[in-house]
This record gives sequence, structure tokens and C-alpha cells, in this order.
Amino acid sequence: MSEKFPLYKTTKSDEWYARAAQVIPSGVYGHLGPAEGQFIPVNRWPRFSEKAKGSYFWDVDGNKYIDYMCAYGPNVLGYGDEDVDAAAIEQIKKGNCVTSPDKIMVECAELLVDTVNCADWAFFAKNGNDATQGAILTARAHTHRKKLIFFNGFYHGVSPMVQKIDYPGVTPEDVANNLYTPWDDIENFKRLLAENEGEIAAVIAQPYNHGNFNDNSFPIDGFWKEVRELCTKNEIVLIVDDVRCGFRLDLAGSDHFFGFEADIICFCKALANGYNMSAFCGKEFLKNAASSLSYTGSYWMSAVPFAACIATINKLKKLDAPKLFDTLGRELTTGFKKAGAEHGFDLVVSGAPALFYLRIANDDSLLLHQDWVAECVNRGLFITSHHNHFINASLTHEDINRSIEIAEDAFKAVKKNHPELG
Repeated sequence: MSEKFPLYKTTKSDEWYARAAQVIPSGVYGHLGPAEGQFIPVNRWPRFSEKAKGSYFWDVDGNKYIDYMCAYGPNVLGYGDEDVDAAAIEQIKKGNCVTSPDKIMVECAELLVDTVNCADWAFFAKNGNDATQGAILTARAHTHRKKLIFFNGFYHGVSPMVQKIDYPGVTPEDVANNLYTPWDDIENFKRLLAENEGEIAAVIAQPYNHGNFNDNSFPIDGFWKEVRELCTKNEIVLIVDDVRCGFRLDLAGSDHFFGFEADIICFCKALANGYNMSAFCGKEFLKNAASSLSYTGSYWMSAVPFAACIATINKLKKLDAPKLFDTLGRELTTGFKKAGAEHGFDLVVSGAPALFYLRIANDDSLLLHQDWVAECVNRGLFITSHHNHFINASLTHEDINRSIEIAEDAFKAVKKNHPELG
């Protein structure tokens, strides 16, 4: 085994997890927890961090990781970005969660409307789920219809209405109005429209297929143009869930990147570089419907995230971030593929370079891929097994070179551990 990148120990992290399991369901719940299936084997991953800066975080054992999960997306400029933090600190001196919202909320909405191609207004919340649920409620309020169309492989949050029937706690009634169609299958989409004429409130979709446990794929030529035309013809609200991709492909929105216009577009992860906020933005004809909602939260109008959002968007524009992410993502994944090929591994890279997805294709079971990912993590390269990854603006070429070296060392280890590969 190469000693170039010695394996990390996570003793303190395991101790903290044991404490957490006594007082928190699952110890760490949701997509950050070991029960989710992204961290296999679970003993190779850190459970708790101590600090973070730029493209790195350190766990409670002092191990340093180049982080390509970026807090599952919110770290778009780099952890602890000085410009964003300075704006947030300046705002917190004046006020944050106040009975009347700070005027900075208006400035933030104006910036989003000016930036996002399809936006005539912005409605703020806290999580991606808040945004997608608000968008659906707006569509139903406007159309006075119930049914929704989803593309298979979707993830649009954790509200029961957007989960699946076999998920714990979800009842048949929760999803009774949901219709499902394969991604890119325009003929089946047309069939659903015909069979449910006058009943469909909204189509909700990611801008491209970036689900978990599968290679990511862009839409076929003409797909979005036809979906847009069919939604307009049938008076169906077209919702784009840009929570994950937003501002990484195109600062005007991922619908703009793919050459069409959404009626409502949902943002969260890249909005404020880790300060918690989300937004759904829509066209003028839906403004009254959004206004009619009984929909709010205790912290949805907090001022500090708005200040962080303004600083983040302005910096993303200054950096021409989508172009930067594309360039860095291609450099990184090209190096990964080359390192894999040198050791006999076919590493498939899919999706946008800014949100790349990885899969070792030598083994249909995905076990080889999980082994390689675990070896990477245990050497300081933080990725996960079955989720897309993220580029952030603080990533350097030195970071990328080190990441490729760690990946190559991990490929060597997997090859040694699997003599049956030959």
C-alpha cells in the first residue's frame, strides 16, 4: 500500500457519533448521515467536522479533506468567503430577524429579478423543499387543479406530496395526485396530458437528469422546447427545480442554459454561500397566486442571508462563475478518468462538469466504485458514492492536482485489494 497518502483515523469522530446516537435520531440524519447509503463502508468517513475554509474542511480528528460535496451544494464560493462574511457581519450589526423585514429583502429580490431570466418576482424561504413546495402551491392556486407530473429519478424535497409511496410516513393520499413519466420520453408525456386533460396543475422537473445512483444525462435535443409548448398550450405551470444546479450552469437560470423559460424556478444551494435561504421566482401572471398563499416561516425574512445572497450573486457575476466551474470541473474529471484508465478502471463521468457524477463501470454492482470512493475519502479526497459532486470558486489547480494524485493512489489500493481484476 502506498504511503504517499496515509490512511486517516477517525477515532474522535466515532466517539462523537456514539454520543449523537444517544440523543439524535440516526446520530446524523438525512443525506448527511450514514443511514442514507452514500457512505459505504461507514467506518471510512468522518461523521463530524471541526472547521472549514475555502475548498477544505477538517474533521474532529484533525484530518483535512478537499471537499467536492461543498456541504451538498451551498459552498459555491468557498467556505468562509471573506466578501460574503463581511456583508453578513455588517448586516447583523444592524439587525437580522426583526418584526418588520429589513429593506435589504427588497434589494435582494430586485437583484434576483434582474439576474434570473424568467423572474418577475421573488418569494423567499429557507430550504429547497420550501421553494419547491411553494412553487407547487402557487401552481395549484393559479390553475385550481390538483395533479402534478414528475420525471422518474426526481428529487424535489421532503414534503409528503413530493416523496414516494414506499417512503416511511408517506400515505397513498399524499401522492394520489402525482403522475410519473420517464425522463426524455416525450410521447409518454403527451399521453399523460391527454389522459388527464384539464386536471394537471404543474410539471416539476430538474433542468437535466441528475438523480442519485445513476449516470446523469442532459435532455435530448428539442425536449424542453416541446415540453414548454405543451405546458403553454394546456395551461400547465412549468416549474424548474434549480435548487441543485442554480447559478452553476448559468447565472440567468438553468432553464436559460437549456434555451427555454420556466414559469417558476426554484433556488437554494448556491444563493448565499452557506447562509440559509431559498427562493422561488416566477412570471408576472403567477404573482397574485403566490401572494394568496398562506405560506411563511419564522425566519424566512431574516436579513443576514439576504446580505450574503447579494454579495454571493455579485461575486459569482464578477468571477463568471459558470465558465470557471466548467473549466475546473473538466480539468478535474479528465485527470480522474486518466488515473483510472492507467490502473484498468473505466471511470464514467456524466452530467455538467460543475456538478459531475462518477461511476466505475467495471462492475455493475457498484461495489468497486464504493471501494474506490472510500479509499479516496480515507486519504483526504471527500466525495460520495452515488451523488453528484460540486465545484466551488476557491478551488485551485494545486487542489485539483492533489485530488488527482489521491484518486490515483486510491485506484492502486482498489486494484491491490481485488486481485480478481487481473
